[in-house]
Amino acid sequence: MVCLVLLLAAVVRAQTKEGVEGPRLVDITAKTGIHFEHLSAPEKKYIVESMSGGVALIDYDNDGWPDIYFTNAPSVQMSLAGKKARGALFHNNHDGTFTDVTERAGVGTPCWAMGAVVGDYNNDGLPDLLITCFGGVVLYRNNGDGTFTDVTKVAGLASDSGWATGAAFGDYDGDGWTDLFVSHYVALDLKDLPSFGSTKTCQYHGISVQCGPRGLKGSPDNLYRNNGDGTFTDVSHKAGVDDPNKYFGLTAVWSDLNGDGKLDLFVANDGEPNFLYRNDGDGHFTDVAYDAGAAVSQDGNEQANMGIALGDYLHTGHFSIFISHFSEEYATLFRNEGGLNFTDVSYAAGVARATEPYVGWGDAFFDVDNDGWPDLVLVNGHVYPQVDTKEIGTKYREPKLLFLNEHNGRFRDISKQAGPAIQIPQVSRGLAVGDLFNDGHLELVVENLEGGPMILRTEDGAKNHWIGFSLEGAKSNRLALNAKVKVTAGDLVQTDEMRSGGSYLSQNDLRLHFGLGSHTTVDKVEVLWPSGKREVFPGLKADHIFVVKEGAGLVVER
Repeated sequence: MVCLVLLLAAVVRAQTKEGVEGPRLVDITAKTGIHFEHLSAPEKKYIVESMSGGVALIDYDNDGWPDIYFTNAPSVQMSLAGKKARGALFHNNHDGTFTDVTERAGVGTPCWAMGAVVGDYNNDGLPDLLITCFGGVVLYRNNGDGTFTDVTKVAGLASDSGWATGAAFGDYDGDGWTDLFVSHYVALDLKDLPSFGSTKTCQYHGISVQCGPRGLKGSPDNLYRNNGDGTFTDVSHKAGVDDPNKYFGLTAVWSDLNGDGKLDLFVANDGEPNFLYRNDGDGHFTDVAYDAGAAVSQDGNEQANMGIALGDYLHTGHFSIFISHFSEEYATLFRNEGGLNFTDVSYAAGVARATEPYVGWGDAFFDVDNDGWPDLVLVNGHVYPQVDTKEIGTKYREPKLLFLNEHNGRFRDISKQAGPAIQIPQVSRGLAVGDLFNDGHLELVVENLEGGPMILRTEDGAKNHWIGFSLEGAKSNRLALNAKVKVTAGDLVQTDEMRSGGSYLSQNDLRLHFGLGSHTTVDKVEVLWPSGKREVFPGLKADHIFVVKEGAGLVVER
């Protein structure tokens, strides 16, 4: 019966699309006024020069318009000479343009930056910014006046001195204060670096390349419990998430993946099994990735797991997991069957073969055409510039990929039909998605390891409707991280969750966006707050963004 319904939905979709131009992604970077260039050593002789590039959407001034933070990183030569790379914060001007406010904000040179995520560690309602670094983390407290203060040491995070990569805030113990998980990658010393092309693990198809991560030592991970007084305590070992095997950790994300009201933790490990930490509810976690079917691919191979996207692409109420990988592998789609059971459906869903030639990084489930069914986007770029010296079926600069949800469990690769912008070869890394201009069109902000960023705007030929939500917790954490929203419009039922982190070392807009197709009203909106409180709001008009405050109702933002 379910298969029949999905098949009919696909037929209806095909019929309604006849004569209508499909969704497109248009490059609007020049129009935004954003000028930023990620620094880079052209030869990438060392792995630390290939892994940066996270980007974050953060409404730092709480004006309802997402601002953008780009990370930056020096070369090894620059770092040894004491030179820093400048990240950049761009303020949203509400008119389609952005202004560089980095110097006033005080967030220009935090570290050798890898990624960036958003949280509210002191629960004052102001989004704070955490930067992961080759050398630890930097926590910037939002002062509420357009400036930030580095509170890393005061918050008790200065002891984190490894190569930090992925990070995510989430209230795993339900006390109303967001805790922090930080994954770590390779144990690397800039004064004792492995020589370029020196061993078998520093060769790729007979080409001399940078060494790692294979052949190098990994680093353990850290979980920091929020003490509720502006400080954190390292509880990694006690909680069972310290990674004694020292895997090569990259992106991490919190989510209640089995619907039991407790946050679980998923960690993508590069070239090694993923972690899926089940929250046991007593301050302890158990890694169930193998039992859950999400540790390795369907053929049992450990893959180069990099970026993580979560989404309910089947409208089952369960969040499936999409993970980007290295070339000659395939991006993996783990379908959530419920009860912490996952199935690798990458080939059956139609996302495997198109991704095999590329090295994937930032990824996202997002509704490109506002039809109410999450689509998939993936940005790519190799780690070895040297691949261009030999015909091996892959290039250093690579195009992006866009997959359209077919409403039947499958995706269709429409990359070449979605406009020329995403076919431009680039060395992409971070990806963040959000409605930058509050008009129902989602934008994709891509940070490239070489050259400037790319900002892509979705254009929907069908002109479908949409609705958005900004949440504020009361008993729950103020940013309402991991609150779930269920939207019902006729027979269209969707679920999403507010999350810190994800993609590849990046941060999406914390507001939730739902496409509605032809529906002009929403019958019912249900909000499940992290506190356990459930609120229901009936009869909302489409094409608006609503602010929902826990226990205090909602207002139309715009």
